[in-house]
Amino acid sequence: MESPEPPSAGNVDVRLIASSPEAARRVAEVLRRCFASSEQRSYPVSTETGGTRLHLTVDTARAAEPARSWLVTSRSSGNGRTQTDET
Repeated sequence: MESPEPPSAGNVDVRLIASSPEAARRVAEVLRRCFASSEQRSYPVSTETGGTRLHLTVDTARAAEPARSWLVTSRSSGNGRTQTDET
């Protein structure tokens, strides 16, 4: 499988997997309070186990508080490693 193209500068693609659509929406709402974001897209994880996968893109260049102060003081670890459960 080929890796997707990275988002444009300042944007971050966020992908959530939650046990319910409501749980995914709650996390997306918190992100929207801190960052400008795209319309969310949700998909079922599987018909057997249930769950919801939600995708949205946030714009870190248009961050609101408290995200703005966190972004200014945070530092990247620089390792760029992918977690073992990511594709």
